[in-house]
Amino acid sequence: MAELYGGIDLGGTKIYSVVATADGQVCGEDERPTMVELGVQQSVQRMIDSLSEAARQAGVAVNKLRRVGVAAPGPINLKEGVITAAPNLGWKNVPLREMLREKLGIEVLLENDANAAALGEFEYGAARQYETLVYVTISTGIGGGFVLDGKIFSGASGAAGEIGHMTVEPDGPRCFCGSRGCLEMMASGTAIGRTGTLAVEEGRSEGLAKLADTDGRVGPEEIARAAAEGDPTANEILDEAARYIGIGLGSLINLMNPQAIVVGGGVSKIGARVLDPVIAEARRRSFPQSFGDCTISFAELGERIGALGAVAVAVRAGS
Repeated sequence: MAELYGGIDLGGTKIYSVVATADGQVCGEDERPTMVELGVQQSVQRMIDSLSEAARQAGVAVNKLRRVGVAAPGPINLKEGVITAAPNLGWKNVPLREMLREKLGIEVLLENDANAAALGEFEYGAARQYETLVYVTISTGIGGGFVLDGKIFSGASGAAGEIGHMTVEPDGPRCFCGSRGCLEMMASGTAIGRTGTLAVEEGRSEGLAKLADTDGRVGPEEIARAAAEGDPTANEILDEAARYIGIGLGSLINLMNPQAIVVGGGVSKIGARVLDPVIAEARRRSFPQSFGDCTISFAELGERIGALGAVAVAVRAGS
C-alpha cells in the first residue's frame, strides 16, 4: 500500500482535511466548522477529529500517516511552528505544530496557507509543468504565494507574498495595514461588494438593487450576475476591479518574470468576465518578453487547494 499523508487547511470558519498519496490522489476527506469561539484547545481537537475522519475513510489509523502538513493563516514562525498572529482565528503565539505532534504522535509541518496553496497548484494543479509560479488568491482579501525554482519563497522572516498590499492607487482608501490604495482595498471580494453596495445606496443600479439583500448589500456573485444581465454599473465595477488586479499582476510579471500566475479564491469563480480584462491590463503593464513568458490561469484544485498544498508540504519534508 502506498504511503499516505495528511493535509489540514485551517481557516477562520472551517477546517478541511484530506488524506492523500504523495502524488495527490485523495483517499479520504472531511470538512467541519472551526468553532474558534470554543478556544484554541477545542479548535485543535477539531483539527485532529477532522483528520482522523479523513484517515478512517482512507482505511488507515491517523497515527499511521507518514507525515501531516497544516496550512494556516496569518504570520507564522516556520522555524518554531508557531502561529504568531492570526486575526481571523483570534490566535497569538500558538505553538500549533507541537500541539498537534504531541496528540498525533507523528511529524507535523506548518506552512502559511497561501504558500501551501501555491505549492498545491505547483505539485498537483494548474502549474504542474512549471518551475516558477506566483499564486494569487482573491477572496475576502487578497494574498499570494511564490514558488521559485521549485521551492516556496517565504522571505527573510516568512512574510513574503503579501500581494494584496501592493499599492495600485497611491491616494486610494486607507487600508488596515496603514497604507493607502492597496490592491486588497481596490479589488478584493470585499472591495467589489462595498462598491456595489454603494451603487445600490445611491440609486445608480436597478439591476443590483433587485439582487440586494434586505439591508441593500450585494457581493461579487450578485454583481457578476447583474453584469451578465447587462447592468452597466455592475460591468463598470467589475472592469475597475479587473484593471487594478491587472496592474498588480503586470507589476509581478515585471518584477519576477514567472512562468505562471495562478489565480484562485472566490472572485475567480466569476470566470472569464474578470480574467480576460485582467490579462489585457497585465499585458499593457508588463514588458512584452516577460508577459510572453507567463501563462495566467485559474487554480484547478478548488476547495481542496489548501489541504492538498499541506499534503505537498508534508511530502516535500521527506525529500
